Amino acid sequence: MPLYRDAGADVEDRVADLLGRMTLDEKIAQMHAGWLKLSPDGKHEWRIADFAQRTTGVSVDSLLEHGLGQITRPLGTHTVDPKEGVRALNELQRRMVEETRLGIPVMSHEECLVGLMIKDATLFPAPLNYAATWNPELIERVGAVIGQQARSIGCHQGLAPVLDVSRDPRWGRTEETLGEDPYLVGVMACRYVKGLQGEQRDLLATLKHFAGHSASEGGRNHAPIHVGPREFNDIFLLPFEMAVKLADAGSVMPAYHDVDGVPCHEDHSLLTEILREKWGFDGLIVADYAGVNLLYTHHGVARDAASAAAMSFNAGLDIELPGHECALHLKDALARGEIKEETIDSIVARILTAKFRLGLFEHPYADPENVALRGEEASRVAYQAAVESAMLLSNDGTLPLDVERTGTLAIIGPTADDPLALLAGYSFPVHLINAGEHAGAPMATPLQALRARFGASRVVYAKGCDVIKERSQGAPVYPGDVEMNEAINQSRQSLISTDTGQINEAVAAAKQADVAVVFVGDLAGLFQSGTVGEGSDTDSLDLPGVQQALLEAVVATGTPTVAVLTGGRPYNLGGLEDRIAAEIMAFAPGEGGAEALADLLTGAVNFSGRLPLSVPKSAGAIPFVYNHKLKSAGTPIAYHFGSRFPFGFGLSYTKFEYSDLELEQAEVPIEDGAAVLRFVVENVGMRAGTEVVQVYVRDCLASAVRPVRELKAFARVALGPGQRGKVRIVIPVDMLNFTGHRGERIVEPGQFDLMVGSSSRDIHLNATVNVVGEGTRVLPRNWRMLSEASVVVDETAAESVVAGAVAG
Repeated sequence: MPLYRDAGADVEDRVADLLGRMTLDEKIAQMHAGWLKLSPDGKHEWRIADFAQRTTGVSVDSLLEHGLGQITRPLGTHTVDPKEGVRALNELQRRMVEETRLGIPVMSHEECLVGLMIKDATLFPAPLNYAATWNPELIERVGAVIGQQARSIGCHQGLAPVLDVSRDPRWGRTEETLGEDPYLVGVMACRYVKGLQGEQRDLLATLKHFAGHSASEGGRNHAPIHVGPREFNDIFLLPFEMAVKLADAGSVMPAYHDVDGVPCHEDHSLLTEILREKWGFDGLIVADYAGVNLLYTHHGVARDAASAAAMSFNAGLDIELPGHECALHLKDALARGEIKEETIDSIVARILTAKFRLGLFEHPYADPENVALRGEEASRVAYQAAVESAMLLSNDGTLPLDVERTGTLAIIGPTADDPLALLAGYSFPVHLINAGEHAGAPMATPLQALRARFGASRVVYAKGCDVIKERSQGAPVYPGDVEMNEAINQSRQSLISTDTGQINEAVAAAKQADVAVVFVGDLAGLFQSGTVGEGSDTDSLDLPGVQQALLEAVVATGTPTVAVLTGGRPYNLGGLEDRIAAEIMAFAPGEGGAEALADLLTGAVNFSGRLPLSVPKSAGAIPFVYNHKLKSAGTPIAYHFGSRFPFGFGLSYTKFEYSDLELEQAEVPIEDGAAVLRFVVENVGMRAGTEVVQVYVRDCLASAVRPVRELKAFARVALGPGQRGKVRIVIPVDMLNFTGHRGERIVEPGQFDLMVGSSSRDIHLNATVNVVGEGTRVLPRNWRMLSEASVVVDETAAESVVAGAVAG
């Protein structure tokens, strides 16, 4: 038996043995994927798409002759019964193991951002919802459920989570982010990664999009980003650094854009010097779909496919996804001296290492009879994520609705009875729209859930308008797929409806009701098949289509109006915020969203969600983020600057008061110190509720301009009526760092303001800590990245957590 087949041998020895046996063709085969429609009978077909894997003239048999690194979305490419999909994947695997010379198994990857993106998998809320829970433990459970479902279909790598830090809500992929604060993003991402990968790391999470994708010009997809090296490191790289060092993430995916003229897929500094050498990353770097190809078709930095492949692999890439358009030309690049075989060997060694670590050689097949995609636990976790993420932004006392006493309820709006309106763009039913397929979403709508609560006779429904009358495929994916002059000078007809013909029916419904609940917002859809999602960017924060006119007409009836916003970005209500009875922002709450919203509207449960990003006053206020610099407001302060509802904000059906702030030490050493705060939070209302306490820091004097405040700690504090919670927060001095002029993370001695609040705006307690030491301190590789929080409720019950805990 060859050494590489000995499961008891060291992985390093197995890799060396197998690599030494491989031909150049067999090595190159491991460096790319195949995007096929698999069949249990082995008659696999190409999956051809304009935006990725165009026809190359290569037969499927030729592609598979020497093996294959990965198979792209075997169950998620099109609608297939999961058991049949596993049988088809097993047949491909059998061919790799039994009919190729060396029998190297293939890795399978799927999308899994909001649940496994295949037929019948659990439909979880959007990542914005994950962040809005401010509950890292819950998001780890979400990741664990998704990981269990992925393993059951033979998936080895999940293309999630997204660590892009939101900077412009016009960007369609805002829904995929975990908000605008790098620490919150990092904490939540770490817990998702730990849940998805499990203790054995036998399923690889993929951190994306590395890095800065969310800071694109004008919020336009793929557009360049313009940030300095300090901001790039402190804002956009920090979550990735956390997930690599704290959660041992198994894979990273570069982004499509360029940074100062350098596309991420060819950036050696980013992929090798920072990620591997500086941070110690030991996993796989996989291309974003067609990202290698774009180096010569769009960016214009490579002369052909061979050069594009050489550039990417020299920079640090390991595997081209989703197909083989460029990797198959590596022999040409090798002959031209654009890449060395030693570089190819080192890449293939990393790929083989991953496959050995995953146990793929010993367990290449999945059991189709053990596919497990649904269950009570998965549904419960999906519901919990939905209920903890919905945010109450205003309430004049109309909420909660009394199921017994409220008379007639008008349910109005284009998203009230559309299950797809509760789903994010990377959910399977939504993703299929742009592929020309339509799949149902087996889930309740808000209308159905509220009818069940109040009875059909007490609920009157009117749609009021459409967001999009008929869902269909959207626009060309990439700039460059159409002539640029044509794209700039000719406007494409939008799918968004401008028909106001249904508004009168909604007005009539509101007039006969005691309360009107109006559901408005987005429809997720890729590449302009919806109003939000990848490639569905916008130029406005006004509600899409005629929804604003609908809401204005309902409010004008005088009936108390509750606005419920769902979708993938925050929207303004054109001044109606001051005239409506209540406003709820629920983002895309997934399959449990309808029941969660019904429970929250009726007070069966209390609101505890908090905004993970600011709601700018208008598109003209963009960019606006809470952690801006002082002069960002302009001089004088621009009238349009700011946010009505700030980062961290959210109300509930009870009230909380803060008191008794104490610092354990007014001075802390710069080498190993920590700022330790103690304070009390009291529930002074009549209902049980959960407060999300937040601690912000401001560096009073620094060698570089610093933000007005930055989140450094948070904790959920659950209290019954009249209960008091004693909170203790520990913020390591390391977390007071920023990037110095040499690109190193540094901490400087001096004063730091500590602000305890219920949002980035609503600060209730203040203190100042003095960091003392002899000069500036450069942080080591493994610096302390997490704060800690502990809560003692009424002296009787204690709970200690790491705020964003990735340990213990």
